[in-house]
Amino acid sequence: MKVMGIVGWSGSGKTSLVVEVLPLLRKAGLKVSTMKHAHHRFDVDKPGKDSFRHREAGASEVLVVTSSRWVLMHESREEPEPSIESLIERMTPVDLLLIEGFKTHPHPKLEIHRESEGKPLLCPGDPGIVAVASDRPLPGLRIPVLDLNDPSAVAEFILAHTGLRTPPQAM
Repeated sequence: MKVMGIVGWSGSGKTSLVVEVLPLLRKAGLKVSTMKHAHHRFDVDKPGKDSFRHREAGASEVLVVTSSRWVLMHESREEPEPSIESLIERMTPVDLLLIEGFKTHPHPKLEIHRESEGKPLLCPGDPGIVAVASDRPLPGLRIPVLDLNDPSAVAEFILAHTGLRTPPQAM
């Protein structure tokens, strides 16, 4: 399974780019999964639902199944946040796993940079960043700079970098 990270400062447009690129990668014939890191507490469950009550009662994991999807919720409780490697091992193998966040992990990453955010580039301090997608030219970088507003170019870069490139007519 090939892995490509999407990193950048909060508000840079990581999620927006993922949802624009994902259909292009699927159209190219790839099976793609995503993993997202959140820096805040979140819950996909709702108070009052049976699964919420199971977790509140102390279940370590709750698996909810319907005919259209299933969700496994794991309570970390006092455990430390799991490593990215252990999380990837839990994923069903696909052609490509896009990882949003986890910017300090050394997997290959595409940095999203918007000059309007006023934040510094991450790539000078991170050798895992293999390209930058920006809304402005960034002269002088030693890695490719992609047009953030051209999801097809970003998808093509991901295909080429991961070795999953398909014939040009497929895009």
